[in-house]
Amino acid sequence: MRGIGPLEIIIILGLILLIFGWRRMPEIGSSMG
Repeated sequence: MRGIGPLEIIIILGLILLIFGWRRMPEIGSSMG
């Protein structure tokens, strides 16, 4: 297995921010689907 590079870290952090953002702001999550 290859190591985790900066791109993987950015993708993982982006997914976490999206999940927490949708949970904190339901109106944005519902409007996006």
